[in-house]
Amino acid sequence: METTADDSLRSTPKRRLSWDARHSQLLDAFRDLIRTQDLADVTLARVAAHAGVTKPVAYDHFGDLSGLFSEAYRAFESHQRDVLLRALESAPRDLDAVADLVAEAYIECWVAEGLELAAVVAALQGSTTLSTLRSDAEQAYLEICREALEPWTGPLVSASLAAVVGAGDALARSVMSGSLSTAQASSTLAVVVRAVASASAVPDATRDRRT
Repeated sequence: METTADDSLRSTPKRRLSWDARHSQLLDAFRDLIRTQDLADVTLARVAAHAGVTKPVAYDHFGDLSGLFSEAYRAFESHQRDVLLRALESAPRDLDAVADLVAEAYIECWVAEGLELAAVVAALQGSTTLSTLRSDAEQAYLEICREALEPWTGPLVSASLAAVVGAGDALARSVMSGSLSTAQASSTLAVVVRAVASASAVPDATRDRRT
């Protein structure tokens, strides 16, 4: 019996994705949906259909819609940290350059995914889950900032570092609303980062010994 090209395609088994790859695929499908649809209309069933899998697969990965929102938030924060780490890998050993990179990475990530992130945050608003997610993400991000800045500073206190996140969020929202350009927000946040570092700056002689 002759086999046609269509028969051959139908008989080719689909490649089975790893758990992590499937997880990422479902999160990508979720982000695709909330770019074009109201979040209230997004369900796990629709996310599964958009990803080309059955509904039980989505439930297996996230449990419920709140679990999906939480994972989407974690993915954003993880991406933001990865972008900063990659930028810092090639950063000159110079405080101004590091401050610029920290600011640019923060604003650019926020702007790139701001609408999707805002929708997720709104869905989780008021929950203890959101408070925990924000606290964990902020601590992890600020630890990276601390390690990048401390060659030019004394020990940085948490309250000072938190100013970077507070200012960054406010400036990013201004970009999203059209009040500021990305460049203006980045340069302003860089000033905040340098101010935080300067407030705890070590003397030049000590700084030389640390580098």
